[in-house]
Amino acid sequence: MNQIIKIRIKFAKYGTMKFIGHLDIMRFFQKAIRRADIDIRYSGGFSPHQIMSFAAPLGVGIESQGEYLDIEVNSITTTEDMKNALNQTMVPGIEIVSVTVLPDTVKNAMASVAAAAYRIAYKEGIFPIENMEQKLQEFYAKEQILVTKETKKSTLELDLKPGIYELKVVKADAIPEIYMLVDASSSGNIKPTMVLGAFCDYCNVKFEPYSYQITRVDTYTNLAKEGKPRKLVPLEAVGE
Repeated sequence: MNQIIKIRIKFAKYGTMKFIGHLDIMRFFQKAIRRADIDIRYSGGFSPHQIMSFAAPLGVGIESQGEYLDIEVNSITTTEDMKNALNQTMVPGIEIVSVTVLPDTVKNAMASVAAAAYRIAYKEGIFPIENMEQKLQEFYAKEQILVTKETKKSTLELDLKPGIYELKVVKADAIPEIYMLVDASSSGNIKPTMVLGAFCDYCNVKFEPYSYQITRVDTYTNLAKEGKPRKLVPLEAVGE
């Protein structure tokens, strides 16, 4: 029997590809893996499919520097060879950043996600908020950050504050941007638009989602034992 090798692929998604939804990205990688001649494992049964798991589906319109995909392969030469082979099959807007071999004990990408970091820029340059840095500090200092979320059956009031691990203003070419590190686990999963919308409401500014460019900086797993302080590392850091 062939040895099963677990592989974690980190990729960036940007430009026009940010408008391609998750299901189409999944189909794209299925074809790219075949074109790159990767010795991927398939499931059994009457309808075998490639064994793969994405970490956290990205919303349409959001760019990313840290998306992750896990696959299982029967054989591999080197991770650098796989990275190069995959990059030769990519299209503009998708780039393979790294390929790592995972230990057998590591959970798959989807089950490993604990947090995600984002940068938010105002497409027209400066945010339409006066004293934004001070306002953001005051906003984050609140004991609760309540938002209303509508579901198919009811309306829920959520407190975002416990799931916002970091929130600050950073500079990109002297232009202020908002940086946030938030809970992205299956039990929390705070969307950056929820935080941004709540901040705009706090500042009495109309929230217009399409006026902002959101970029996922990276996706993290928590290496801390239960009950211990968070120890967040990028998903690629658990492989070699």
